[in-house]
Amino acid sequence: MTQEKLDGVIVATALPYAEDLSAPAGLRVDLDRYAEHCRWLIDNGCRGVGPNGSLGEYSSLTEDERRAVARTAIDAVGDDGIVVVGVHGVGAHQAREWAEKAAEDGAHGVLCLPPTMYRANTSEVIHHFEQVASVGLPVMAYNNPIDTKVDMLPPVLAEIAELDNVVAVKEFSGDVRRVLELRELAPELTIVAGADDVALEALLMGATGWFAGFPNVFPAESVHLFSLAQHGKLTEARELYEQLVAAFRWDSRIEFVQAIKRGMEMVGRFGGPCRPPRGPLNAEQLAALEADMRRAIDHLAANPVAS
Repeated sequence: MTQEKLDGVIVATALPYAEDLSAPAGLRVDLDRYAEHCRWLIDNGCRGVGPNGSLGEYSSLTEDERRAVARTAIDAVGDDGIVVVGVHGVGAHQAREWAEKAAEDGAHGVLCLPPTMYRANTSEVIHHFEQVASVGLPVMAYNNPIDTKVDMLPPVLAEIAELDNVVAVKEFSGDVRRVLELRELAPELTIVAGADDVALEALLMGATGWFAGFPNVFPAESVHLFSLAQHGKLTEARELYEQLVAAFRWDSRIEFVQAIKRGMEMVGRFGGPCRPPRGPLNAEQLAALEADMRRAIDHLAANPVAS
């Protein structure tokens, strides 16, 4: 049984593209810029990065691109953090193959949804995770009933947690009551906040990880929020969170990838376009996002996080 807990602040990394008419949708994955982004996140205090998640647009990548992205993250982070590679697949055989490749490439763990594009029953979900866990890397199960239509309730996750190498769950249901229930049913399982706009609530209830989107925009500040919550500094944590949460709510919206990339641009980072099916934000969405981001940016400018 692996001992890696896959806790701390791990960033679901956004993926930069460069214009290239010969690439899918005219956009080539910019691996150099992606490597720089991974390093920036680690250098700003994040524990690790998560390539090939939903925020990383894994479903819009070719197989070669998907593996190149994972390898780039692993090389960029080196010994200074951990890399948890998304191995989501339509079926167990695809997810296991991606886990095998992640192991070959030196990943520290994998993040895995239940079967995508198919509403699997409980026995099928457990089989899916059995196959991925058999590869030997630490596995973080990803409960995202919004996208998969499969809600892995705490009793099911407790059963999955009994599998060797399943060490964590990224909980994205939005129901923070599940944190305590999971702690009761599967006390050895690392519980990871999966949605930015309920992150503080989950951390205060006992989650010890945050697999996050908006640290792509605010890495040092997000790590500071995590630390405040872990050390029980509720007043300070709540004050910071209240200024960030309007932006964080975009992490739970359909356009979360576009929103986070635009947020990156607003703080001087490269965000860039998305591949189809994701299109640009419309004028109304953009105005709302920029207002929410401005609130966070202005607060952080007036109350900078000490390095």
